[in-house]
Amino acid sequence: MTRDRSPRRLRRRDRNALIAASMTALSLTASGCVVVHGEREVLPATTRAEAAKALQRFTDAYNAADKAYDSSLDEDYVTGALADIDGARLKAGHTNNPGGNSAHQPLKLSDAKFTIPKKAGWPRWFLADAHANKGGDARWLLVFTRGSLTEPFQVAYLTLVAPGAVPEFTKDKDGWAEAVPAASPELAIQPRDLSARYTTYLKNGGSGFAKGAHTSGWRAQRTEDASRPGLATQYIDEPLTNGDYAPLALRTADGGALVFFTTHHYAKQTAAAGASVPTPNQDVQALTKGEIKQSLTLEFVSNEVVLDPKRGTGSGSDEISMLGRIQGLTAARGG
Repeated sequence: MTRDRSPRRLRRRDRNALIAASMTALSLTASGCVVVHGEREVLPATTRAEAAKALQRFTDAYNAADKAYDSSLDEDYVTGALADIDGARLKAGHTNNPGGNSAHQPLKLSDAKFTIPKKAGWPRWFLADAHANKGGDARWLLVFTRGSLTEPFQVAYLTLVAPGAVPEFTKDKDGWAEAVPAASPELAIQPRDLSARYTTYLKNGGSGFAKGAHTSGWRAQRTEDASRPGLATQYIDEPLTNGDYAPLALRTADGGALVFFTTHHYAKQTAAAGASVPTPNQDVQALTKGEIKQSLTLEFVSNEVVLDPKRGTGSGSDEISMLGRIQGLTAARGG
């Protein structure tokens, strides 16, 4: 199966290509505005004050879009996996409730902590860790990224993790964190390989990932669903690693890394002869093309956050620990 490439996503990739070709960028310093070579200078991604403003801008846009069920109201502040997941949610909401979201409850984020890496080149990015009025006691982890100083920060990753699960990060004397390269050989699995390794694990099992709800638990649930009488379910899992879906990693104090990455999934439900696929809910129907007769293929985008330990720590501690995963339906097709 191939994945649809929307004009919006293609425009983002064209934009990123232009950014990569740029030779210089403007950087704000404590002494004022100076011109630096942004692709070579090791600089903090932003200031703490600007990070707080970016979080507020995102929250305001997210609330406006949620209230109106209108993705155009926050499209400048989301990208990558979150843009796909939340854009589909808003599309379904608008189809079923064109007058807006009557159940809208504004998202409020508090106790925000910012981890800002110091790095060369674009994109530059940072992590916001906040408590929300939704999701119980979970901490909301939002990864903001941008490709130049002329662009707003956009949230590419949004995951929820248990209280106390966020690790301590390596920081320099000024409090700036360290971004880990996607091809870092120091980790149990290189960040650039995590998406492919995870999708392979979901298909074949094996070692590399610690047991948990999103690893062994998810595989067990799939096995159970696949053998349900009268309704067969097939799965296809694909890595998603380029452009706005590139993995992003922060060095932790123990030498490992906290890594965010994206995966792409299909689940095809096929009813036995003489039977039909159970009627999906209204939100699924709103995202479904074609008539549902004998089968329904669901397409999902998932973003994950894991602890990737330092290579060679021994005693079985080289396993990847999944801290959180958010998956959203992005499309469906009947058959």
